Order: sequence, then structure tokens, then C-alpha cells
Amino acid sequence: MVATPARESKTSRRFYPTRIDLSADIRAQVVDVLNQTLAATLDLKTQTKQAHWNVKGMDFYQLHELFDEMAGELEGYVDMVAERATALGGTAMGTARMAASGSILPEYPVDAILGEEHVTALAERYAAYAKHVREAIDATDEMGDADTADLYTEISRTVDMRLWFLEAHLVKKSDVS
Repeated sequence: MVATPARESKTSRRFYPTRIDLSADIRAQVVDVLNQTLAATLDLKTQTKQAHWNVKGMDFYQLHELFDEMAGELEGYVDMVAERATALGGTAMGTARMAASGSILPEYPVDAILGEEHVTALAERYAAYAKHVREAIDATDEMGDADTADLYTEISRTVDMRLWFLEAHLVKKSDVS
């Protein structure tokens, strides 16, 4: 078995040879998608920690714990996504500056104080992230990388569940019929 020659991808300076049986072009395209996800995942993790550190109000303890648990899950996804990019021969673009410049998410509102404000801000960001992940499932599947599509499917299930948890906090009596 011969390794595919190294090449440069759009988001990394180096692309390393591997014996994985996907072409260099496909691997480069998948690594680009993974690096977009890496930026968004790192950003979402730090935004979730921002909420964890700064939440106030009657639901403080419950939300403080929930946000910390959610940030921990995202940290696991950071590793999964970055390691998949490097397994494909790419370079994981995972510094804070890279994440900030490459994230699809809006900046977190620093004036959020009460639990509902943090829950709303996170729900908006989790929804945008979930949409990105679903698009990445389709894109990597169409590229012929079922393993990366499966990784995204795993992330999608948890992110949708967490979005449900967040939205459940936002239901008002008038929303229930």
C-alpha cells in the first residue's frame, strides 16, 4: 500500500501522507470542513463556559452545572474533530485565535446576566451549530467519507438533545396549550 502524496489544503499549511484509502483531494476537502467545525466547536465551548461563569438568578446552581456539563461534552468533540483532521493527514487549526476567526457563531452577549438570557443566547448558538453539523454530515457523506459523516452524526444527536434541554427552560405558560 502506497501513501497518497502530501498536498496543501485551504485551511492548513501542510498536508501529510497517509495510507487511508481516500484520495488526497477528498481528504483535503473533508479536513477543511472539519477545521470549520473545530473553530465553531471551540467557540461554542468557550461561550458555554462564559455562561457557566457568569449566570446569576434563581436557577443559578442548576444552570451553572448544566452549562459546565455541556462545555465538557464540547471539549470531547473538539478532540474528536481535531484528531479526525490529523488522521486524514491534515493539520488541526485549533488555537483560540484560529477558532475566533473561523467560527460561524456570533459573539456571546457579555451583558447576559440572568439565567434566561444565558439560556436564550446558548439556544441560538446551539441551533446554529446543530445546523452546521447536519450540513457537515451531508457534505462529508457526499464526499465519500462515511467515517467522518458518522462522527458528525454522533455530535448531532447530543447537540440536538442539549438544544432541547435549553429550549425546555424557555417555555412559558402561554406556550403550553
